Amino acid sequence: MSATTRPRRLLGAVACLAVVAAGLTAGAASAAAQDATKMPLTGRSPGCAAASPLEPGTSTDRTLESGGITRTVRVHVPPDYTADRAWPVVLVFHGRGNSGPTTEEFSGLSRLPAIVAYPDGVPGGEGKRAWQGASYSAPGVDDVAFTADLLDDLESTLCVDTDRVHATGKSNGGGFTEILACRMSDRIASIAPVAGAYYRAGEPPCEPDRAVPVLAIHGTGDATIPYTGDADRGLPAIPAWVEGWVRRDGCGPEPASTRIEPDVTVSTWSGCTEGAEVAHVAVDGGGHTWPGADAYSGGGHTTQTIEATDLIGRFAARHTLGSS
Repeated sequence: MSATTRPRRLLGAVACLAVVAAGLTAGAASAAAQDATKMPLTGRSPGCAAASPLEPGTSTDRTLESGGITRTVRVHVPPDYTADRAWPVVLVFHGRGNSGPTTEEFSGLSRLPAIVAYPDGVPGGEGKRAWQGASYSAPGVDDVAFTADLLDDLESTLCVDTDRVHATGKSNGGGFTEILACRMSDRIASIAPVAGAYYRAGEPPCEPDRAVPVLAIHGTGDATIPYTGDADRGLPAIPAWVEGWVRRDGCGPEPASTRIEPDVTVSTWSGCTEGAEVAHVAVDGGGHTWPGADAYSGGGHTTQTIEATDLIGRFAARHTLGSS
């Protein structure tokens, strides 16, 4: 990375956060993001009473049984992890045919001050790993139950703040985070899909028990999951999908919008139930990619105006189960 790229990216990210944080100045937003990592964390898990089996500052590949299947997951523990503090968790779901380790590499999510878990989907159509909800996912696999089992495992072995469990992902994995928001709102504090593929094959109507904060990032030039939707594949237009969450969360109908030149527009809806918020980051001409990624993250243009990882971390830091 060049010496000029990082400052430009961070400037864009802070400016974008100013809108996501509902009107904070860029300087105040940056300070709020720093303070958020020091906020008291209260939902202490059973693992807070045990020595960690994982070394701080490392990523470890683990297995667990769920639904009669041996599942794999990469778990990153932050360098300053100690069991006397309950830590946020970020669950990261890869895109179709991808993997947890590859997603860790291009997303950079392991730099967040949190326990970050990158589970692997089960091979489905064409032998590609995928998550439930899509027609190509492995039949009979309950990824919602697996996610609950994964959280149980993390909470029993590590010191987790059970009020601060957040989900993100890309493409099929990003779409799966919506299913978690719909069916596990008692455990998932917020979701932040990137280039989400919002398939819901076989899923019941989305009726979460609480208003779930949502940050959706999508490129208008995404050729894989079109911004305008794809009726033949059951994919909604992204603006319509966002509006669905605006209604579901009881937000005000009109967003506050700002433009981050040259290619990013951020819209935020406030006045939501239980203090939730809905935010949408649209990247003009952005491809099926992870904004800010240095490594290959999908086809099409990857903007460097913002960094999805920084925005996700700051958005998550604002929300808990007890107070969205």
